[in-house]
Amino acid sequence: MYKLIPLENGLENVEGFFCGATNVGMRKKPVNSDSSELDGDVAFIRSEKPCDISAVFTSNTFQAAPIKHFQKYPKDFQTNFVLINAKNANAMTGNKGIEDIESIMSILSTKQKVLNPVMSSTGVIGYRLPIDKITSAFDTLDFNASNSHQAARAIMTTDSFKKELAYQVELEDGNTFNIAAICKGAGMINPAMATMLCFVITDANIPKSDMDELLTEATKSSFNRISVDGDTSTNDTVMLLANKQSSHYNKEAFAEALNKIMFELAMLILKDGEGANKLVAFEVKGAKSEEDAKRASMALSNSLLVKTALFGEDPNWGRIASTIGASGIACDDETLTIHYDDLLIYSSEFRELDKVREEKAYKVMKQERFKVTCDIGLGDASYTSYGCDLSYEYVKINAEYRT
Repeated sequence: MYKLIPLENGLENVEGFFCGATNVGMRKKPVNSDSSELDGDVAFIRSEKPCDISAVFTSNTFQAAPIKHFQKYPKDFQTNFVLINAKNANAMTGNKGIEDIESIMSILSTKQKVLNPVMSSTGVIGYRLPIDKITSAFDTLDFNASNSHQAARAIMTTDSFKKELAYQVELEDGNTFNIAAICKGAGMINPAMATMLCFVITDANIPKSDMDELLTEATKSSFNRISVDGDTSTNDTVMLLANKQSSHYNKEAFAEALNKIMFELAMLILKDGEGANKLVAFEVKGAKSEEDAKRASMALSNSLLVKTALFGEDPNWGRIASTIGASGIACDDETLTIHYDDLLIYSSEFRELDKVREEKAYKVMKQERFKVTCDIGLGDASYTSYGCDLSYEYVKINAEYRT
């Protein structure tokens, strides 16, 4: 057997990695209005040894320049450096956007010994990178720092708190390896892995083929199951880097650790959904096929009417039923049941909420977390996605994003 041991802080727990951030003037005010700290806007993750790297990118057709730059490298390339910037997405910038990254990396190579360096960006779409500002970071960054806090805060945009996690995996023979991650995301989050960046590092001696397999599976069960607002970004990225310095590995243990760290980060994104107050699981079961269950579940986590009902704590099961029917799956109002947590709020026998059940439903919806379970009653397939409410604050944040 093995044990997963939570560790304090984040990336600094992994052997052979360094990280940090600096401010070059792109971020001109604190990320949070309640803080006086001016966070960084350029961050890095560096390994003292070459790393295998796996990545999953956005499903948006208009992939940003950093993703296209990554894809220019040969299959199964190794790297030792990730550069990350906030405030500018470098998306929809054409070939010039890729050329700007190559120029930045060329200057970086005069300051550091880098192998196939990669870049990731988040911020406003449609503007070229300020090369001079970004490369000025190379004179102020401490490339031997181990400051996950700095890096995690530097990649934030509309996030209200940093997101970092770390675990040590203790194997049955007493040997250990470590895995850690930082992540950003609060808006433009849709169950197709949208506007979020996640960087996972490990010193486990994991084969590259396992990295590709396990990262894909972990993404499906974490970031691809959440929705804040149904919008999919141009820059979504999950990277897994392994420098293998611990020399230890167990596939089952690593898979559980990776799934756990990515799912927990996905839940933190939902908790931090722009102006969000509720985190809700939408389980659809009893569907004829998994595709039907997935389609209905994701329709619920994306629905603006459902999200606003969650915000208003309105137990209006009609919005749930209507969304399922509109999703196009096989369903029947005679077999459908809807529960909020363990409370039955709709069935063919109880189509109207009486006063007692409505009061109980209000109590469920006042919770910060609860579950909506919809049993289609036509099969055995199930799927669960995760969403949040949509508040006045979401409109305010996104209306003022550039101003």
